[in-house]
Amino acid sequence: MSVYRDALVQDPVYAAERAAYQATKERRVQARALLLPNINATGNIGYNYSDTSFGSLPAETAAFASRSEGGRDYETWGAGINASQPLYRPQDRVFSEQAALQVTQAESQVARAGQDLMLRVAQAYFDVLLAQYELTTVEAQKAATAEQLAQAKRNFEVGTATITDTYDAQARYDLTVANELRARNDIEVRIRSLLQLIGRMPGPLAQLTSTPTLNAPLPNDMEKWVEAAFSTSPDIATARSALDIAVKEVERNRLGHHPAVDAVAGLNYNRAGASSFGDSVSQSTNTATVGVQVAVPLYQGGAISSRVREAIANRTRAEQDLENTRRTVAQTTRQAFLAVNTGLSEINALLQAVASNQLSVEASKLGQEVGVRTQVDVLNAQDLLYQAQRNLARAYYVAILSQLRLKASVGRLTEADLENVNRLLVQSK
Repeated sequence: MSVYRDALVQDPVYAAERAAYQATKERRVQARALLLPNINATGNIGYNYSDTSFGSLPAETAAFASRSEGGRDYETWGAGINASQPLYRPQDRVFSEQAALQVTQAESQVARAGQDLMLRVAQAYFDVLLAQYELTTVEAQKAATAEQLAQAKRNFEVGTATITDTYDAQARYDLTVANELRARNDIEVRIRSLLQLIGRMPGPLAQLTSTPTLNAPLPNDMEKWVEAAFSTSPDIATARSALDIAVKEVERNRLGHHPAVDAVAGLNYNRAGASSFGDSVSQSTNTATVGVQVAVPLYQGGAISSRVREAIANRTRAEQDLENTRRTVAQTTRQAFLAVNTGLSEINALLQAVASNQLSVEASKLGQEVGVRTQVDVLNAQDLLYQAQRNLARAYYVAILSQLRLKASVGRLTEADLENVNRLLVQSK
C-alpha cells in the first residue's frame, strides 16, 4: 500500500491523466461563457492631418468654405463600452451540452487511469517478488547441487563412483551458477520498473505468505460479470460518451443554417481637436445604442453541408467504436474470470506437486545411500522440486493479479481490493 500511495503522487502517467481531466473541466466553463453577456470597453487616441480644398462654389457658400480650406493637424480620442447578450444561438447551446459530455468522458478516463495504476503497481510489485523468489530458489538449488558435487568428488576419490557422476554434478552446478546471475539481473530490471512508478528506489518489499488463501470470484458466474461490465466498465462509459458527443456534433452542424440573434447595447464618446468649421472648433460626439442584431447565413460555399456529412460519418465511427469496446471488455472479463478459477485450480494441483516432489527427493537420497538410485536421479528429483516450487509461486501471483484484473474489467477495482491483497503480505525478517 505504501508503494501504491507513492505511485498516486509520483506516477507521471496518472498525473498526466488527472491534468487532462482538469483541462477538460474548463471546456464546460468556456462553453457556458458563449451563452452569457459579452462586455467590452474600448479606448483610442490618434494624431491626424487633413488638407481640405474646394473647387468653384456659389458665392453664398464661398465664405464659409474658405474658412475650412487648408491643412491642419489635430488629435482625436474616444472611449466606449459595448455589450451583447446572445438571444438565439442554437449552435452554442449544443456546444455547451457537448462540453458537459466531454467532462463526463474525462471522468471515465481518469477513473480508468486510477484502476490501471492499481494494476500496474500490483504487476510491478509482484514481478519483483517473483524475481526475488526465483533467486532464492536458484540459491537453494545451487547449494544442493554444490553438496551433490562435493559428494560425487569424494565418492570418486574413494572409488565408489565413476567420473561420470562428477561430470554430471559439475554440469548441473555450472548451469545453476548461470541461472543465479540471470536471476540477479532480473531483480534489478524489475526493481527499475517499480522505480519508474514511484520515482525512487523501493525499500524491502513485504513477501507473500507461504500459503495465502485465495477465494473464487463472487458471484462465481462468468456471464454475470460480463453483464456488470456492460453497466460499469469505464472503457464502455468512455466510448458511450464519445458516441453522445458525436451525436451532438451532428446536431450542432445542422444548426449552422439557423440565424444568430443577439441583443446589443453600447455607449461611445469621441472627440476631435478640430472640425470642418476650423482649427479652433473641436467636435465631440456621444452615441448610445440599443437593439437586436440578426445574422443569417445564406451561403458559405457548401461548408455547412459538408460539415454535417463529416459529423454523420464520425457518429457512425463512434457507434462502431462503442460496439468494439463492448466486445473487447466482454472478452477481457471472460479471460480474467477464467484466469482466476484456472489459477485457483492450478494452485491446488501445484501444492500437491510440491509435496510429491519433496517426497521424491527424500526417497531418491535414501535410494542413493543404499545403492538403488544414482546421483543423477537425485539431481533430477531436485530439479523437479524447484520447478514445482517456482510454478507454485508464479501461480499465486498470477491468480492474485487475475482477481484484480477481473475487478478492473467491470470498473470495480478499489483501494479496498488492494488492502485485501496487502493482508496476504508479511514483512520479511
